[in-house]
Amino acid sequence: MDKQLFIFSNVGQDIPEIEEWLSGDPAELFSIARHWFAVFRQRGDDVYETMHDGMPTACVEQAAFAYVNVFKSHVNVGFFTGAFLEDPSGLLEGSGKRMRHVKLRPDQAVDETALTKLVSDAYDDVSRRLRDSC
Repeated sequence: MDKQLFIFSNVGQDIPEIEEWLSGDPAELFSIARHWFAVFRQRGDDVYETMHDGMPTACVEQAAFAYVNVFKSHVNVGFFTGAFLEDPSGLLEGSGKRMRHVKLRPDQAVDETALTKLVSDAYDDVSRRLRDSC
């Protein structure tokens, strides 16, 4: 398996623990997390999910591509191969070797088109890495 993939063995679809997590408070932050996790789920029939480090994580089959996490005043939409994604809108933050995230705040508008493209590109990137590793 490709060393650049983060693989989980405990994935499923519509996991009750994730549904419970996504319905948390404060509602203004968790509604943002719910919205973006739904966008992850819509990428394809091969999208599975798991809780990793207390965060809902979306996978292509068993390979993680994105996560959401809620903090005190913002939500992170993160990408496991974010360092390799094109980001012409400059949404991605972070300096790690592989991962990047986008910070979303209830009082600040986000370029939904650009962020949705990042989600699609992250899904496509991990899908390609899976195919290439076989």
